[in-house]
Amino acid sequence: MATKTKPTEEVKMHEILVVDERRCTGCEICESVCSMVHDGEFNPLNARIHRIRLEPIINATISCVSCFNPSCVSACPLGIITKNDETGVIKIDYNKCDGCGACVRFCEYGAITIHTKNKQAITCDLCESTEFDKPQCVEYCPKGAIFVREVDPSQDENRIITLGKIIKKGFPEPAEGEILN
Repeated sequence: MATKTKPTEEVKMHEILVVDERRCTGCEICESVCSMVHDGEFNPLNARIHRIRLEPIINATISCVSCFNPSCVSACPLGIITKNDETGVIKIDYNKCDGCGACVRFCEYGAITIHTKNKQAITCDLCESTEFDKPQCVEYCPKGAIFVREVDPSQDENRIITLGKIIKKGFPEPAEGEILN
């Protein structure tokens, strides 16, 4: 059951990444760009966004969905994963993360992985930890398939339901002549 904050409270919407599967070709540029801006090298295994293919032709992405009550935060035995209440971004203290993987096992959406080199948890932070002021996967997606969308942080609902509502609202129509996936 969804709960909501008091109507008098001003709620700042949180942002998440959502893909328009009609546009996504599965090129994996989002993963390469993500790993480059975070780590300085092209290595999709260390991306904070992950392309998945649902055979035969549907491509989608997995990234942090800013859960109302993130299980990754409560699962961390060191207490070093936090959620920024203002932005909804999950923060990991890399000075203390030991890479135990509890957060990976408890994330219901598969949005946290372990970095292949430094063996620490990583997840999408909308490029807040980089020099850029917006997600670079959105900027560099050649098909314009990745969008930043807002979610109401006061809604305690399953994020699959939230994503369904966002997708149902739809995405901007492609430019004339643009070929969809």
